[in-house]
Amino acid sequence: MRAIKKDLGDKAVVVAYIQVDREKPLIETVGSTVEEGLELLSRVGLNDAFLFLRSFDQLSDGQKYRYRIAKLLESGARFWILDEFAATLDRDTAKIVSFNLQKTARLEGKCVIAATTHMDLFEDLSPSVHVHKRFGKEITVNYRSNTGPVDCSLVKEMRVQEGSMSDWRALAGFHYRSHNVGGPRKIFVLKRGDELCGVIVYCYPAPAAHGRRMVLPRMGMKEMNRRLSSISRVVVHPKYRTIGLGAKLVRETLSLCGTECVEMSAVMGKYNPFAEKAGMRRIVLQEPTESVVHVASVLQKMGFNLQLLSSQKHVQETLASLTSSQVRKLKSVFKKNSHPRFLKELNVGGAIFGTREGKDKAFRYMKLPKLAQLIRITGLLLQTKVYLFWKKLARAYILPWHQGLR
Repeated sequence: MRAIKKDLGDKAVVVAYIQVDREKPLIETVGSTVEEGLELLSRVGLNDAFLFLRSFDQLSDGQKYRYRIAKLLESGARFWILDEFAATLDRDTAKIVSFNLQKTARLEGKCVIAATTHMDLFEDLSPSVHVHKRFGKEITVNYRSNTGPVDCSLVKEMRVQEGSMSDWRALAGFHYRSHNVGGPRKIFVLKRGDELCGVIVYCYPAPAAHGRRMVLPRMGMKEMNRRLSSISRVVVHPKYRTIGLGAKLVRETLSLCGTECVEMSAVMGKYNPFAEKAGMRRIVLQEPTESVVHVASVLQKMGFNLQLLSSQKHVQETLASLTSSQVRKLKSVFKKNSHPRFLKELNVGGAIFGTREGKDKAFRYMKLPKLAQLIRITGLLLQTKVYLFWKKLARAYILPWHQGLR
């Protein structure tokens, strides 16, 4: 492997020698922009909102390997050299990393040169040139087609079945919106033996959704509940990400949720189009509203990092550093904003502060923790959402030829 690297020179990158910043959040160490960083991390399976803010040393061994693959992509090198490939990983994670590595390399037209003692990775790596080195001069070289496997070998061991709220709660901590879901209609799970690998939650539709009028006519809530379901949550266990399980969950359950139409608003849909791969259609991209952008500009001027607004620690520390006059100004900015999500946060006893007197009272007695929550909500509202839609095809009935003539 050293000799190969010497021959290839700067055209090759050795994964073990990749420089890693161990202190900064991942999102600040990959890509030249935040958007590029999100895309690179998402492509290798590090597409969890919490992971974006973690440092390299806070990752598991499997996640560290995925991160290094993102850095390989960023390097632009044509040849990727991996000695003792996946030797420190458990065998399931090693298979997942192998499948993800070959898939990414083949899509990018890169050459992977991997050395490993583990024969259980052969199916997922699917090498086009396989060199088997035994003792002494016992060497076998086989040339194969340069096509990768359609699915990771572990997917063959998984099945989709109906689940329950307890299944959602079991994996909720791995979703950036881990709070309870409202109005669940159907829940399905993906299992490998007794192991829970993923969950999808279908809910009754909200009264309004950006993009819905582009695909459905106006209708009452009773009819809408009968015809439409909303995918509220899709979560895959971090161990099993990047092998297409999100798409599998959506694809195999769309026709089982009980309605002819299904919608989904996805924050990460722009970077991880798993729902589109499953058969849903992208309808529209929802950008942040002007009022939310104004709040964000004020926050930025006060020292808040807009990419870290979901971080409770960052928001609390920055808020604590503000002067009393700055806090009053910030309250005033939120007070003048009538975005429904902010008003909902001011809900007390079931009644939203809709009147001027009510809002005045809310902000007059507002404590810093409540203001911090409004700031974190701003971070959520700044996210770009993709609205996706699916409609069950009507059954086609084939008539006998003589009936068709009539």
